[in-house]
Amino acid sequence: MRHFLRDDDLSPAEQAEVLDLALELKAARLADRVPESPFGARRAVALIFDKPTLRTQVSFSAGVAELGGSAMLVDGSLAQIGTRESVPDVARVLGRQVAAVVWRTYGQERIDAMAAYAGVPVVNALTDEFHPCQLLADLLTVREHRGDLAGQRLTFLGDAACNMGHSYLLAGATAGMHVTVSGPDGFRPVPAIVGRAQEIAATTGGSVAVEPDPVAAVTGADVVATDTWVSMGKEDEAAERSAPFLPYALDAALLAHAKPDAIVLHCLPAYRGQEIAADVIDGPQSVVWDEAENRLHAQKAVLVWLLRAAAAGGAS
Repeated sequence: MRHFLRDDDLSPAEQAEVLDLALELKAARLADRVPESPFGARRAVALIFDKPTLRTQVSFSAGVAELGGSAMLVDGSLAQIGTRESVPDVARVLGRQVAAVVWRTYGQERIDAMAAYAGVPVVNALTDEFHPCQLLADLLTVREHRGDLAGQRLTFLGDAACNMGHSYLLAGATAGMHVTVSGPDGFRPVPAIVGRAQEIAATTGGSVAVEPDPVAAVTGADVVATDTWVSMGKEDEAAERSAPFLPYALDAALLAHAKPDAIVLHCLPAYRGQEIAADVIDGPQSVVWDEAENRLHAQKAVLVWLLRAAAAGGAS
């Protein structure tokens, strides 16, 4: 059974296949064509949220509906998965009732356990360590605006020790991009993730770098991405995070070091005047709204891809 739990669950060829499929589904939607449903007898998809959500809930709900399925929202605070009953027990129950499980939760080990016992495809809708669905949308957006992903220079500014930094490393390396992440001391990526990204980049022609200096990191970039400095679950650290992150704020002066036609990504929610200036996110180089829309198309594509793999007996 294939799942999508972290960015390197897809090989370079599989990642390209999913992005191609996302473009096909987007074109079909724009042409008002209804795609063939990937669902068999089971049409419900469980969407479980232990953390706040807006774009993920809306895009998965709309995407499942557009594919002919039914999105079943599960409130994580009521379900209390892992507290009221174990993750494996919940997985076994859900796997007998739905076609797939989409889960936004905390530690990666929770969604790994769900995948181990569910018997249906499981999709990571964000954990503390990875945000692979967001990266598919980001790569789709880069591809639309800048063409082939291989060889593009992508820089991420901010909390590189968190899910977005890790996912940029793995997904970017898989796409053959030159990925640089830049954040202050104490907010650098986990060495094991950097090592894994380097292994992938060695096979795709990409590269991976951790650059403390934000100006050096942005210089020559084709794509500049940033994210809130206070990730979900770390709100108590908001005050102490402000000072060290200030040099990494993406304003017009810092963006000027990137290529003149560089594009800007932000996964949202955005805090203007903190991690990104208003005249950058609302400016001509921002493709943030395309990026937000592409969550729908990328997630439809990964669901279709996983359900087809499940129907074929787990082979891709």
